[in-house]
Amino acid sequence: MLKGLGDLGKMSGMLKQAMEVKQNIEALKASLGDERVEASAGGGMVKVVISGTMEVLSVTIDPEVVDRDEVEMLETLVRAAFNEAAQKMKALVKEKMREVAGGIDIPGLT
Repeated sequence: MLKGLGDLGKMSGMLKQAMEVKQNIEALKASLGDERVEASAGGGMVKVVISGTMEVLSVTIDPEVVDRDEVEMLETLVRAAFNEAAQKMKALVKEKMREVAGGIDIPGLT
């Protein structure tokens, strides 16, 4: 009569595991502000450091690249450095989320 109750135990275990994954993801999100990624462009002439929350922490520009007649080039280098840093951070966050989720790539988390 109560044959199907074995499945309830499995369901309970799955729910417990899901709650653990959720807690781990929340802890990871809280710690992302401590993550740092640096990227550069122009052979290191422009460097950008961002946090795991995508906040720009620093921008370093080599004085040699500063030329009032080449402002557009400098803008391009800054943009390239930031975009590289953003891609690196996205990849880092995705990997950490995958670890926390037990190797499962959960769409929408990164």
